[in-house]
Amino acid sequence: MTASVGTLSRTGGRPAVVLLVVSAAVFLATLDLFIVNIAFPVIRLAFSHSDLATMSWILNGYTVAFAALLAPAGGLADRYGHRLVFLTGVAVFTVGSAACAFAPSIPLLVAFRVLQAVGAALVMPTSLALLLAAFPPARRAMAVSTWAAVGGVAAALGPPLGGLLVQLSWRWVFLVNVPVGVLALVSGARVLRESREAGSGMPDLVGAVGLAAGVGALAWALVSAPDHGWDGQPVLIGFVVAVIGLLAVVLRSIRHPVPLLDLPSLRLPTLWLSCLAMLLFTTAFGSMLFGNVLFLTGLWHQSVIIAGLSLSPGPLMVVVVSLTIGGRLVARLGPGAVAALGGLLFATGAAIWLWRLGPTPDYVGALLPGQLFTGAGVGLVMPSLSGVVGLVLPPEKWGVGSSMINTARQIGTVLGTAVLVVIYGPTPGLDAFQDGWIFLGAAALATALTGCAIAARRNSADAYVPPAAVAEA
Repeated sequence: MTASVGTLSRTGGRPAVVLLVVSAAVFLATLDLFIVNIAFPVIRLAFSHSDLATMSWILNGYTVAFAALLAPAGGLADRYGHRLVFLTGVAVFTVGSAACAFAPSIPLLVAFRVLQAVGAALVMPTSLALLLAAFPPARRAMAVSTWAAVGGVAAALGPPLGGLLVQLSWRWVFLVNVPVGVLALVSGARVLRESREAGSGMPDLVGAVGLAAGVGALAWALVSAPDHGWDGQPVLIGFVVAVIGLLAVVLRSIRHPVPLLDLPSLRLPTLWLSCLAMLLFTTAFGSMLFGNVLFLTGLWHQSVIIAGLSLSPGPLMVVVVSLTIGGRLVARLGPGAVAALGGLLFATGAAIWLWRLGPTPDYVGALLPGQLFTGAGVGLVMPSLSGVVGLVLPPEKWGVGSSMINTARQIGTVLGTAVLVVIYGPTPGLDAFQDGWIFLGAAALATALTGCAIAARRNSADAYVPPAAVAEA
């Protein structure tokens, strides 16, 4: 079912300009993810006293905060306006990037990464809501595919750009965000028009703290288990805190007027299955981002700049697939079938790496073919699942709906990184990397199965049920 226009006002009269501005902000958040991943070995050398588990919080601190704040950001945008929250997010992200560049220690770097995450969380749901509001229903699949492809461009530029910048200093991987952020902020203030949902209340910020505590404790327990043992007291406490925190989020979402989880929306099978598929897929995707950099620099002993160039074809494949066939396939087959196909392609890429990669470098015959398959998978899965919000929710729910999809995306990235730290141990060898490829392949296959479940509901009457109707029932 296609959402009706409802009460949400249009963003502006020039959809292409809106697409350009919001995509620039998405470019920032995506570029930062890939640049920091490629710079990770260099940052690790700069703070050599820290182990891999501690260093992983440079990545996980960002994604945990991002995941926890996405839903409140969507609620804040619905209440105070998508334009205002979007521009605030761009400003916060830009300031956080500058602060990361001058961080003198790992704790401060992690703290400033959290500040970046606050800005990114404000940007992501508002960017998609602004985009969906600016385009008519017939052109939304194309717009979302382009929006996702811009992220792919950033992903493609991230590794080689990061490899070049770390030749100067790892701090430049954060400074590069500043001019783009300033440009997006100035342009957005001029071309975006405000829209909001009248009557929206204050979102559940306490629930956001519970989600951060739950996901953060789960990630901490996973990465700490190799040192303390799975039955060690600190690890068990971490798992208990994770359960309590996540359970508290669900309970508060039942009672809170503007909950962290929009449970009525999640009653729609297409939406909750899409959230599950996104979580599974980004678990695989996050594992790949983290693991391949360590493989190239650790086992093949490549320099960071060579590793960055070597990893570029995969993200470029994302751009090609998203722009050329992604949107058309979704319009023809539906998001579930396209996500299933993407999951299978990604799993094929992981299987190629498991079969072909070894300690002797073989880029053309082993690494590159796997990258082309995984890149094609990302180019199909990400836009197809992101666009589900516009199909099954009314416009006034696009902010919170897209935040739930993106929350699942960030939680999956956290889990993928944390699980890979456990699989790799302190000094990963070929066996550990192979176990990692098996893990990400299994997660991609699970995504494909979930996509099939979504496809099975293509002709079902998935309709949004407002909370009042649920209460009356």
